Amino acid sequence: MFNEIKKSIQWGEETLTLETGKVARQADGSVIATYGETSVMANVTFAKEQREGQDFFPLTVHYNEKYYAAGKIPGGFFKREARPTEKETLTSRLIDRPIRPLFVDGFKNEVLGICTVLSHDLVNDPDVVAMIAASAALTLSGAPFMGPIAGCRVGFEDGDYVLNPTVDDMQDLRNNPDQRLDLVVAGTKDAVMMVESEAYELSEEEMLGAVTFAHEQIQPVIDLIIDMAEEAANEPFDYQPPDYSGLYEAVKAAGEDQMRAAYAITDKQDRVAAVAAAKEAIKATLSEDQLEDSNLGTALKKLESGILRGDVVKNGRRIDGRATDEIRPIVAETGILPRTHGSALFTRGETQGLVVTTLGTGDDEQIIDALHGNFRSNFLLHYNFPPYSVGEVGRFGFTGRREIGHGKLAWRALQAVLPAATDFPYTVRVVSEITESNGSSSMASVCGGSLSMMDAGVPLKSAVAGVAMGLVLEDDGSYAVLSDILGDEDHLGDMDFKVAGTENGITSLQMDIKVAGITP
Repeated sequence: MFNEIKKSIQWGEETLTLETGKVARQADGSVIATYGETSVMANVTFAKEQREGQDFFPLTVHYNEKYYAAGKIPGGFFKREARPTEKETLTSRLIDRPIRPLFVDGFKNEVLGICTVLSHDLVNDPDVVAMIAASAALTLSGAPFMGPIAGCRVGFEDGDYVLNPTVDDMQDLRNNPDQRLDLVVAGTKDAVMMVESEAYELSEEEMLGAVTFAHEQIQPVIDLIIDMAEEAANEPFDYQPPDYSGLYEAVKAAGEDQMRAAYAITDKQDRVAAVAAAKEAIKATLSEDQLEDSNLGTALKKLESGILRGDVVKNGRRIDGRATDEIRPIVAETGILPRTHGSALFTRGETQGLVVTTLGTGDDEQIIDALHGNFRSNFLLHYNFPPYSVGEVGRFGFTGRREIGHGKLAWRALQAVLPAATDFPYTVRVVSEITESNGSSSMASVCGGSLSMMDAGVPLKSAVAGVAMGLVLEDDGSYAVLSDILGDEDHLGDMDFKVAGTENGITSLQMDIKVAGITP
């Protein structure tokens, strides 16, 4: 009845097993990954036709932790799992980020990945197991996915890198000075796709060494997925990338000069208006069939990207006239709100954050109900990104995945410099209100958060600052590395690399690659 296939390897201190063919057989790809006694089931389905008018890639990843996995019953009146927890949201993003760039260019069919934690041994964190399971399920599904990928967690203890440290080891780096790093890396056979870390003031050499170590350690997992795919993979989906070269040439001929002039405007609002006007002018010259072509948005983006990338790589000229290594003007103010415990207004170019710190008692600590037990947190950081910060009208009041992810990144950057609870027995809540945004708002939250906490009298070990870096990589191998990127440089570039730290070392790092990866 079942055509079950199972593959296993010894990986670090535990055995990693991948299983398929027995559960969820109607999904395009289904894999149960087990590491130790932590098991995650990943199921992937994808639409066989592109939705009419679809001009973006609708990939959705959901990571769900079931309380039964740890022998627990949910609290509350309804006694069932409710809205996603912060951990579930962050892990969903962690899985999404390295797989999204690896779908064939132009593929816009809807893809859904659901990762469900079935068993948790309270030792091995299910997030990395879920990433491996999702990659394996995608590889088996037949979708046009240029994987597989694999991921691992790296710790740093007594000068040595540790593969997949336990949940307890990673629980609270601030109170465990022997364990100085919590790093998650995802990559393909040849390149790194994603890095996410929380660190205790590590040097650049130590961080780079950790990424290299991680990429080496994921190789046997990638080989395991490939081995399983050779026996169990579906036939590749017959997808032919759309040929929109004629449409692109028409778009380019109609508006390249006007679009280039628009991208020469340094002020963001004026530039946005000029780019919108250029697009309307281009559309006015196109035929009705061209206007209804679902690839019109892609053609316009290709034109914009070519202008920005060409100017940067060939001429070293950025949108706002800066050199590639130049930081925007910075203004920092503290103590601007009279009735708060601490406040700061941090402005870098057209990105601005109003960051406020509040001190509380132990009664104000956040109680977190996780699979591996209940614990309390005395440091909270909340990031808010209202629509007005980018001059738009939009939904307000709902905390989205992006806001949760950016807030956690800033939290990671600042936690390393907080005093121990025994020395400073207060709950600290930092709220970052992004009032203007043109790139790198999470790093503005880091800078403003450091200032705000010092204004509130929190005895930080050191000041923390952060910056977002970018990369433009051309097909011929030429490239440009950009410091303090703008929103457009993030959108049209190939890498978003955020790094924060003190004068002594790195405290947080996040890297997302939008091409097929970069070598470590």
